[in-house]
Amino acid sequence: MAGLVRRLRGLPPSCGPVRLVAVDGHAGSGKSTLAGLLAARLGGAPVLHLDDLASHGALFGWTGRFLEQVAAPLSRGEPARYEVYDWERRVFGGVRTLPPAPVVLVEGVGAGRRALRPRLACVVWLEVPREEAWARGRRRDGPELAGFWDGWEHAEGRHFAADPTLPHADLLVRRCSRGYLVLPGPRGGRGKSAEGYGG
Repeated sequence: MAGLVRRLRGLPPSCGPVRLVAVDGHAGSGKSTLAGLLAARLGGAPVLHLDDLASHGALFGWTGRFLEQVAAPLSRGEPARYEVYDWERRVFGGVRTLPPAPVVLVEGVGAGRRALRPRLACVVWLEVPREEAWARGRRRDGPELAGFWDGWEHAEGRHFAADPTLPHADLLVRRCSRGYLVLPGPRGGRGKSAEGYGG
């Protein structure tokens, strides 16, 4: 992780003064955990969870809100203020502020999508097979959310079929018995070894 943190800190800014780093992968793969670990190693880097921007009616329809409420102010070096979705009440309620820190992590399924990539300094893909990740997510959320997961799997499959992140990932992160292994991704790995990323 130390090598990965050094790499992220050393990236050129991608959105005004900010290095936006996407942490993408299948639902249930452990993106929130990885983003939390990276944030701590980066000295408390802010994390935007895409679950806060998505909603029941627009699981992947948050691009416009991200660009307007998050990317635009950050590109000017200003704090971003965005509405947060309440998944229990099914309404947007409350506003969160995201400071224009040197590194800001964007965590969630679709974080490395096509519309965001011009503003991203790095796309990290958490490499967990889809079926394994979905099974983890179902166990985590319990049987009461089985219906939601049925719909989610269909929606996620359609999203990645139309707008895949993996081919554009700079780095691949795999869980292993001693933590994480960091490897070059399809976009960032030409001519580079895993050692160069501190894996």
